[in-house]
Amino acid sequence: MYQIRLLNDCDKEKEEKMNQYLWKYQSPMGGMTMAGNQEALTGLWFDGQKYFGQNLSGKETMMFLPVFEQTKNWLDLYFSGGNPSFTPLLKPQGSAFRQDVWELLKGIPYGETRTYGQIADTLAKKRGLPHMSAQAVGGAVGHNPISIIIPCHRLVGSNGSLTGYAGGIDKKAGLLALERSGTG
Repeated sequence: MYQIRLLNDCDKEKEEKMNQYLWKYQSPMGGMTMAGNQEALTGLWFDGQKYFGQNLSGKETMMFLPVFEQTKNWLDLYFSGGNPSFTPLLKPQGSAFRQDVWELLKGIPYGETRTYGQIADTLAKKRGLPHMSAQAVGGAVGHNPISIIIPCHRLVGSNGSLTGYAGGIDKKAGLLALERSGTG
């Protein structure tokens, strides 16, 4: 007799964490680590950045997956000054609030910036709230597990200053300069 086991959402999340894979990428700005499962990219960090691998279990396997091939191709185009016309399938893990913030970040066009306050205002309107804290948005942005592709580097302070970037302000400045000089 066979036993059929249906996975509930909690079991699916545990299963996905158990079957995580890693791959390395060497960017012009330093080493990066990709994380993913058979389905999607779940993480992309500059090596050593703040919150590096925060959603990883520590039991990942090094294996080159199709999603890593797509991510490598995306990064190669991006770092050569281009604006990739495709995006690997992304599945960042985080609260509903963080997911909403990250979704808004994906809408910031290549070569442009927005302020934390602008993202907070947009999210407040989306949620039917009178206002939202730019600091709360900043917290969600800081925990973005998929650097560059979810472009948290495109957020600046209310006065246009380069504030906060888990990969370091030097990398944020470099990414923005690359986009300004890129072919788009």
